[in-house]
Amino acid sequence: MDGIIPLWKEKGMTSFDCVFQVRKLLKMKRVGHSGTLDPQVDGVLPICIGKATKVVEFLLESEKAYQGEICLGISTETEDAYGDVVEQVALNNILRLDLIDDLMKDMEGTLQQVPPMYSAVKVDGKRLYEYARKGQEVTRPIRQVEIYSFVRTGQPIYHADNQTVTWPFEVHCSKGTYIRTLAVDLGKKLGFPAHMSQLTRIKSASYQKEDCLTLAQLKELVASDRVKEAILPIETALDSFEKVDLSSELFDKVKHGALLEESLFQEELTWPVAFYYQGNLIALYHKHAQKEGLIKPYKMF
Repeated sequence: MDGIIPLWKEKGMTSFDCVFQVRKLLKMKRVGHSGTLDPQVDGVLPICIGKATKVVEFLLESEKAYQGEICLGISTETEDAYGDVVEQVALNNILRLDLIDDLMKDMEGTLQQVPPMYSAVKVDGKRLYEYARKGQEVTRPIRQVEIYSFVRTGQPIYHADNQTVTWPFEVHCSKGTYIRTLAVDLGKKLGFPAHMSQLTRIKSASYQKEDCLTLAQLKELVASDRVKEAILPIETALDSFEKVDLSSELFDKVKHGALLEESLFQEELTWPVAFYYQGNLIALYHKHAQKEGLIKPYKMF
């Protein structure tokens, strides 16, 4: 079996837990996920099986979309709802909506982010969370990310019990974006400590919530010998790549991994390019790094 299973990861599981369960259900070793989700975050987690593991790297690089909630008035060690409280400032009322919306809009575009200490980013061979658990401070690398949209999706709510304000949001962003940090940085712009109080990933690459099934649903399909209904073609992971339909002559060369002259293709192509023959994905080809004017196989399927 080869293809993509758009899995809905439930809270409390790690992404590797999901991979382990799929391997066990399908009795397959070649299984990989396409982008880690924190255990407390649920949402879309495309699982690649068989030959589709070759496209994991492209799914990792893909855009993502999330729905979440920001809590204004409290900051935590982990920047989410599961860490110890670091700072708390009482809010007396809800802030002006136009101020919130304007500052969220200002955060769209290219941003520089410092990853949270409680994250899996490596510094000198160790994960940041390993330093954090020992109370050690290290210089964290600055990341450049793209925020395509960051909008409030509901009315702010004032919580009299702890004098905080929360509101829901949706964000579309590039890979590597820390939504926790986005919430914290928005709080700083508003002049208050903040954290991300809830998060769900609703899209990864072209896969959306509506495409997904849970592990329980996958188990039912396996039990009824209908597992193929859960597997999407590998091609769905390459929707963003330009597509070229090969002639039978070129197919004979591509299927053997031959070098080709770029001039064989009239169009102005953006490489790498997906080559198809009779509707089937054959290979991804890229420009040759050393031989100008030639293209070579990047991935063979």
